[in-house]
Amino acid sequence: MNKLKYLFIAVLGLSISGQLFAQDPTFTQFYANPLYLNPAFAGSHGCPRFNLNYRNEWPSLSSNYVTYSASYDTYIKGISGGLGLLATHDRQGSGTINTSNLGLIYSFHLKFNRKFSMLFGAKAAWTQKFLDWDKLTFGDMIDPRKGFIYETKDVRNDGSRGFFDASAGMVGFSKRFFFGFAAHHLNRPNESMIEQESPMPIRYTFHAGADIEIGKRSRFETKTSIMPNVIFQYQRGFMEMNIGTYIKHGAFQAGVWFRNRDAFILTIGLNTGTMRIGYSYDITVSKLNNGVSGGSHEVSLGLNLKCRDKQVAFKTLSCPSF
Repeated sequence: MNKLKYLFIAVLGLSISGQLFAQDPTFTQFYANPLYLNPAFAGSHGCPRFNLNYRNEWPSLSSNYVTYSASYDTYIKGISGGLGLLATHDRQGSGTINTSNLGLIYSFHLKFNRKFSMLFGAKAAWTQKFLDWDKLTFGDMIDPRKGFIYETKDVRNDGSRGFFDASAGMVGFSKRFFFGFAAHHLNRPNESMIEQESPMPIRYTFHAGADIEIGKRSRFETKTSIMPNVIFQYQRGFMEMNIGTYIKHGAFQAGVWFRNRDAFILTIGLNTGTMRIGYSYDITVSKLNNGVSGGSHEVSLGLNLKCRDKQVAFKTLSCPSF
Protein backbone atom coordinates (compact mmCIF):
# COMPACT_ATOMS: atom_id res chain seq x y z
CA MET A 1 0.00 0.00 0.00
CA ASN A 2 2.85 2.42 0.78
CA LYS A 3 4.33 1.86 -2.67
CA LEU A 4 0.98 2.61 -4.25
CA LYS A 5 0.67 5.76 -2.14
CA TYR A 6 4.09 7.02 -3.21
CA LEU A 7 3.31 6.16 -6.82
CA PHE A 8 0.14 8.22 -6.63
CA ILE A 9 2.05 11.15 -5.12
CA ALA A 10 4.64 11.01 -7.90
CA VAL A 11 2.02 10.89 -10.64
CA LEU A 12 0.03 13.73 -9.10
CA GLY A 13 3.16 15.82 -8.80
CA LEU A 14 3.92 15.34 -12.47
CA SER A 15 0.36 16.32 -13.34
CA ILE A 16 0.65 19.57 -11.45
CA SER A 17 3.99 20.43 -13.02
CA GLY A 18 2.45 20.15 -16.48
CA GLN A 19 4.44 17.10 -17.57
CA LEU A 20 1.47 14.72 -17.66
CA PHE A 21 -1.95 15.00 -19.27
CA ALA A 22 -4.98 13.58 -17.48
CA GLN A 23 -7.67 11.45 -19.07
CA ASP A 24 -11.40 12.02 -18.69
CA PRO A 25 -13.36 9.97 -16.15
CA THR A 26 -15.06 6.90 -17.62
CA PHE A 27 -18.46 5.38 -16.88
CA THR A 28 -18.73 1.65 -17.58
CA GLN A 29 -22.52 1.63 -17.76
CA PHE A 30 -21.95 3.32 -21.10
CA TYR A 31 -25.52 3.60 -22.35
CA ALA A 32 -26.97 4.48 -18.95
CA ASN A 33 -25.22 7.83 -19.47
CA PRO A 34 -25.74 8.33 -23.22
CA LEU A 35 -25.12 12.10 -23.38
CA TYR A 36 -21.70 11.63 -21.78
CA LEU A 37 -20.81 8.95 -24.32
CA ASN A 38 -21.98 10.94 -27.33
CA PRO A 39 -23.90 14.26 -27.48
CA ALA A 40 -25.74 13.03 -30.59
CA PHE A 41 -27.85 10.78 -28.31
CA ALA A 42 -29.81 13.83 -27.08
CA GLY A 43 -33.48 13.19 -27.80
CA SER A 44 -32.84 9.69 -29.15
CA HIS A 45 -35.37 8.17 -26.72
CA GLY A 46 -38.07 10.42 -28.11
CA CYS A 47 -39.85 11.22 -24.85
CA PRO A 48 -38.30 13.18 -21.95
CA ARG A 49 -35.88 11.24 -19.72
CA PHE A 50 -33.71 11.83 -16.65
CA ASN A 51 -30.50 9.92 -15.88
CA LEU A 52 -28.47 9.85 -12.66
CA ASN A 53 -25.07 8.11 -12.41
CA TYR A 54 -22.60 7.46 -9.61
CA ARG A 55 -19.18 5.79 -9.91
CA ASN A 56 -16.68 4.97 -7.14
CA GLU A 57 -13.37 3.79 -8.59
CA TRP A 58 -10.79 2.00 -6.39
CA PRO A 59 -12.64 2.56 -3.06
CA SER A 60 -10.04 0.59 -1.04
CA LEU A 61 -7.34 3.16 -1.80
CA SER A 62 -7.06 6.30 0.30
CA SER A 63 -7.02 8.43 -2.85
CA ASN A 64 -9.89 7.10 -4.94
CA TYR A 65 -11.95 8.62 -7.74
CA VAL A 66 -15.66 9.45 -7.38
CA THR A 67 -17.73 10.76 -10.28
CA TYR A 68 -21.35 11.96 -10.38
CA SER A 69 -23.51 12.73 -13.39
CA ALA A 70 -27.05 14.00 -14.00
CA SER A 71 -28.72 14.60 -17.36
CA TYR A 72 -32.03 15.43 -19.00
CA ASP A 73 -32.95 15.23 -22.67
CA THR A 74 -35.99 15.15 -24.90
CA TYR A 75 -37.02 15.28 -28.55
CA ILE A 76 -38.67 18.50 -29.73
CA LYS A 77 -40.54 18.29 -33.01
CA GLY A 78 -40.38 22.05 -33.66
CA ILE A 79 -36.57 22.05 -33.86
CA SER A 80 -36.28 18.67 -35.64
CA GLY A 81 -34.06 17.27 -32.95
CA GLY A 82 -33.26 16.86 -29.30
CA LEU A 83 -32.17 19.13 -26.47
CA GLY A 84 -30.13 17.91 -23.52
CA LEU A 85 -28.53 19.15 -20.33
CA LEU A 86 -25.59 17.28 -18.78
CA ALA A 87 -23.90 18.02 -15.44
CA THR A 88 -20.90 16.09 -14.07
CA HIS A 89 -18.69 16.35 -11.01
CA ASP A 90 -15.43 14.43 -10.63
CA ARG A 91 -13.49 14.19 -7.35
CA GLN A 92 -9.90 12.95 -7.69
CA GLY A 93 -7.62 11.90 -4.86
CA SER A 94 -10.24 12.32 -2.09
CA GLY A 95 -10.96 15.85 -3.22
CA THR A 96 -7.44 17.00 -4.12
CA ILE A 97 -8.73 17.96 -7.57
CA ASN A 98 -12.42 18.67 -8.18
CA THR A 99 -13.87 19.17 -11.66
CA SER A 100 -17.43 20.33 -12.38
CA ASN A 101 -18.97 20.58 -15.83
CA LEU A 102 -22.33 21.84 -17.11
CA GLY A 103 -23.20 21.46 -20.79
CA LEU A 104 -26.08 22.25 -23.14
CA ILE A 105 -26.61 19.86 -26.07
CA TYR A 106 -28.49 20.06 -29.36
CA SER A 107 -28.91 17.08 -31.68
CA PHE A 108 -30.33 17.32 -35.19
CA HIS A 109 -32.29 14.25 -36.30
CA LEU A 110 -32.22 13.34 -39.98
CA LYS A 111 -34.35 10.53 -41.43
CA PHE A 112 -32.90 9.18 -44.69
CA ASN A 113 -35.58 6.58 -45.32
CA ARG A 114 -37.85 4.19 -43.44
CA LYS A 115 -34.92 2.02 -42.38
CA PHE A 116 -32.04 4.39 -41.63
CA SER A 117 -31.67 7.64 -39.65
CA MET A 118 -28.81 9.79 -38.37
CA LEU A 119 -28.29 12.11 -35.40
CA PHE A 120 -25.78 14.99 -35.33
CA GLY A 121 -25.04 16.50 -31.92
CA ALA A 122 -23.02 19.37 -30.47
CA LYS A 123 -22.33 20.30 -26.85
CA ALA A 124 -21.28 23.66 -25.41
CA ALA A 125 -20.12 23.38 -21.80
CA TRP A 126 -18.46 25.30 -19.01
CA THR A 127 -15.90 23.47 -16.86
CA GLN A 128 -14.52 24.59 -13.50
CA LYS A 129 -11.50 22.89 -11.89
CA PHE A 130 -10.28 23.38 -8.31
CA LEU A 131 -7.04 22.34 -6.60
CA ASP A 132 -6.88 21.85 -2.80
CA TRP A 133 -3.24 22.64 -1.96
CA ASP A 134 -3.53 21.36 1.63
CA LYS A 135 -4.06 17.81 0.35
CA LEU A 136 -0.87 17.73 -1.73
CA THR A 137 2.38 16.11 -0.61
CA PHE A 138 5.86 16.69 -2.07
CA GLY A 139 9.21 14.92 -2.03
CA ASP A 140 10.89 17.52 0.21
CA MET A 141 8.33 16.78 2.95
CA ILE A 142 9.57 13.20 3.45
CA ASP A 143 11.95 12.06 6.15
CA PRO A 144 13.47 8.63 5.27
CA ARG A 145 12.56 7.21 8.70
CA LYS A 146 9.62 9.28 9.95
CA GLY A 147 7.70 9.94 6.73
CA PHE A 148 5.94 13.22 5.94
CA ILE A 149 7.08 15.61 8.69
CA TYR A 150 8.52 18.68 6.91
CA GLU A 151 6.94 21.73 5.33
CA THR A 152 7.35 21.95 1.58
CA LYS A 153 9.35 24.76 0.01
CA ASP A 154 7.06 24.84 -3.03
CA VAL A 155 5.11 28.07 -3.42
CA ARG A 156 1.48 27.64 -2.37
CA ASN A 157 -1.04 27.83 -5.20
CA ASP A 158 -4.73 27.15 -4.47
CA GLY A 159 -5.39 27.03 -8.19
CA SER A 160 -8.65 27.08 -10.08
CA ARG A 161 -9.50 27.26 -13.75
CA GLY A 162 -12.72 27.85 -15.65
CA PHE A 163 -13.01 27.31 -19.39
CA PHE A 164 -15.37 26.74 -22.31
CA ASP A 165 -15.45 23.21 -23.71
CA ALA A 166 -16.92 22.09 -27.07
CA SER A 167 -17.82 18.57 -28.23
CA ALA A 168 -19.60 17.01 -31.20
CA GLY A 169 -20.78 13.61 -32.38
CA MET A 170 -22.93 11.63 -34.77
CA VAL A 171 -24.97 8.43 -34.63
CA GLY A 172 -26.40 6.34 -37.45
CA PHE A 173 -28.98 3.63 -36.81
CA SER A 174 -31.50 1.23 -38.27
CA LYS A 175 -33.94 -1.07 -36.51
CA ARG A 176 -31.31 -3.59 -35.41
CA PHE A 177 -27.92 -1.85 -35.75
CA PHE A 178 -26.32 1.43 -34.71
CA PHE A 179 -22.90 3.09 -34.76
CA GLY A 180 -21.51 6.43 -33.66
CA PHE A 181 -18.49 8.69 -33.33
CA ALA A 182 -17.78 11.57 -30.94
CA ALA A 183 -14.96 14.04 -30.32
CA HIS A 184 -14.77 15.83 -26.96
CA HIS A 185 -12.72 18.98 -26.09
CA LEU A 186 -12.51 20.06 -29.73
CA ASN A 187 -11.24 23.53 -28.78
CA ARG A 188 -8.50 22.01 -26.54
CA PRO A 189 -9.03 24.41 -23.60
CA ASN A 190 -6.23 25.13 -21.15
CA GLU A 191 -7.01 23.07 -18.02
CA SER A 192 -3.91 24.03 -16.00
CA MET A 193 -4.65 25.40 -12.52
CA ILE A 194 -1.25 27.09 -12.30
CA GLU A 195 0.61 29.40 -14.67
CA GLN A 196 1.76 26.76 -17.17
CA GLU A 197 -0.20 25.88 -20.30
CA SER A 198 -1.90 22.47 -20.35
CA PRO A 199 -4.21 22.06 -23.39
CA MET A 200 -6.84 19.41 -22.75
CA PRO A 201 -6.35 16.52 -25.22
CA ILE A 202 -9.23 15.61 -27.53
CA ARG A 203 -11.06 12.42 -26.55
CA TYR A 204 -12.27 10.37 -29.52
CA THR A 205 -14.97 7.74 -29.10
CA PHE A 206 -16.26 5.15 -31.58
CA HIS A 207 -19.11 2.82 -30.64
CA ALA A 208 -21.27 0.29 -32.46
CA GLY A 209 -23.81 -2.35 -31.51
CA ALA A 210 -26.68 -4.53 -32.61
CA ASP A 211 -29.96 -5.85 -31.23
CA ILE A 212 -30.42 -9.49 -32.23
CA GLU A 213 -33.70 -11.14 -31.30
CA ILE A 214 -33.41 -14.78 -30.21
CA GLY A 215 -35.93 -17.28 -31.53
CA LYS A 216 -39.44 -16.77 -32.80
CA ARG A 217 -42.14 -15.46 -30.50
CA SER A 218 -45.79 -14.58 -30.50
CA ARG A 219 -47.09 -11.24 -29.30
CA PHE A 220 -47.85 -12.82 -25.90
CA GLU A 221 -44.30 -14.05 -25.27
CA THR A 222 -41.55 -12.04 -23.56
CA LYS A 223 -38.94 -10.75 -25.97
CA THR A 224 -35.37 -12.03 -25.58
CA SER A 225 -32.42 -10.53 -27.41
CA ILE A 226 -28.64 -10.26 -27.27
CA MET A 227 -26.85 -6.97 -27.92
CA PRO A 228 -23.15 -7.27 -28.87
CA ASN A 229 -21.26 -3.97 -28.60
CA VAL A 230 -17.82 -2.44 -29.04
CA ILE A 231 -16.59 0.92 -27.71
CA PHE A 232 -13.15 2.33 -28.51
CA GLN A 233 -11.77 5.51 -26.91
CA TYR A 234 -8.53 7.37 -27.57
CA GLN A 235 -7.10 10.36 -25.72
CA ARG A 236 -3.48 11.50 -26.18
CA GLY A 237 -1.86 8.07 -26.43
CA PHE A 238 -4.27 6.36 -24.03
CA MET A 239 -6.38 3.75 -25.81
CA GLU A 240 -9.29 1.86 -24.29
CA MET A 241 -11.07 -0.98 -26.07
CA ASN A 242 -14.30 -2.33 -24.57
CA ILE A 243 -15.90 -5.42 -26.08
CA GLY A 244 -19.03 -6.90 -24.57
CA THR A 245 -22.58 -8.05 -24.90
CA TYR A 246 -25.89 -7.70 -23.10
CA ILE A 247 -28.74 -10.14 -22.86
CA LYS A 248 -32.22 -8.76 -22.42
CA HIS A 249 -35.30 -10.71 -21.38
CA GLY A 250 -38.34 -8.55 -20.78
CA ALA A 251 -37.43 -5.93 -18.17
CA PHE A 252 -34.30 -7.81 -17.05
CA GLN A 253 -30.92 -7.03 -18.60
CA ALA A 254 -27.41 -8.29 -17.82
CA GLY A 255 -24.08 -7.77 -19.51
CA VAL A 256 -20.39 -8.60 -19.46
CA TRP A 257 -17.57 -6.52 -20.95
CA PHE A 258 -13.84 -7.05 -21.36
CA ARG A 259 -11.64 -3.94 -21.23
CA ASN A 260 -8.00 -3.57 -22.31
CA ARG A 261 -6.84 -6.91 -20.86
CA ASP A 262 -7.11 -5.41 -17.37
CA ALA A 263 -10.75 -5.70 -16.29
CA PHE A 264 -14.05 -7.49 -16.64
CA ILE A 265 -17.21 -5.43 -16.23
CA LEU A 266 -20.35 -7.13 -14.94
CA THR A 267 -23.67 -5.31 -15.27
CA ILE A 268 -27.19 -6.12 -14.11
CA GLY A 269 -30.33 -4.02 -14.27
CA LEU A 270 -34.09 -3.66 -14.66
CA ASN A 271 -35.88 -1.48 -17.18
CA THR A 272 -39.66 -1.31 -16.84
CA GLY A 273 -40.00 1.26 -19.59
CA THR A 274 -40.78 4.02 -17.09
CA MET A 275 -37.97 3.43 -14.60
CA ARG A 276 -34.51 1.95 -15.00
CA ILE A 277 -31.99 0.95 -12.34
CA GLY A 278 -28.60 -0.67 -12.90
CA TYR A 279 -25.48 -1.75 -11.07
CA SER A 280 -22.06 -2.67 -12.45
CA TYR A 281 -18.81 -3.86 -10.91
CA ASP A 282 -15.36 -3.74 -12.50
CA ILE A 283 -13.22 -6.80 -11.72
CA THR A 284 -9.59 -5.76 -12.13
CA VAL A 285 -7.29 -8.53 -13.39
CA SER A 286 -4.08 -6.48 -13.64
CA LYS A 287 -1.54 -6.07 -10.80
CA LEU A 288 -3.79 -3.43 -9.27
CA ASN A 289 -6.29 -6.19 -8.47
CA ASN A 290 -9.53 -5.97 -6.53
CA GLY A 291 -7.84 -7.06 -3.31
CA VAL A 292 -5.76 -3.87 -3.45
CA SER A 293 -8.05 -1.40 -5.18
CA GLY A 294 -11.52 -2.70 -4.28
CA GLY A 295 -12.55 -2.68 -7.95
CA SER A 296 -15.08 -0.10 -9.10
CA HIS A 297 -18.77 0.28 -8.29
CA GLU A 298 -21.27 2.08 -10.47
CA VAL A 299 -24.98 2.73 -9.99
CA SER A 300 -27.40 4.29 -12.46
CA LEU A 301 -31.02 5.42 -12.19
CA GLY A 302 -33.23 6.53 -15.07
CA LEU A 303 -36.75 7.90 -15.37
CA ASN A 304 -38.63 8.01 -18.68
CA LEU A 305 -41.61 10.36 -18.88
CA LYS A 306 -44.55 10.18 -21.25
CA CYS A 307 -44.53 12.21 -24.46
CA ARG A 308 -46.92 15.12 -24.74
CA ASP A 309 -47.57 14.29 -28.40
CA LYS A 310 -49.19 10.98 -29.24
CA GLN A 311 -46.51 10.13 -31.78
CA VAL A 312 -42.85 11.03 -32.18
CA ALA A 313 -41.83 12.26 -35.62
CA PHE A 314 -38.99 9.75 -35.95
CA LYS A 315 -38.14 6.19 -35.01
CA THR A 316 -36.42 5.93 -31.65
CA LEU A 317 -32.98 4.37 -31.33
CA SER A 318 -32.90 0.76 -30.11
CA CYS A 319 -29.75 0.42 -27.99
CA PRO A 320 -28.83 -1.05 -24.58
CA SER A 321 -30.09 0.58 -21.39
CA PHE A 322 -26.84 0.11 -19.48
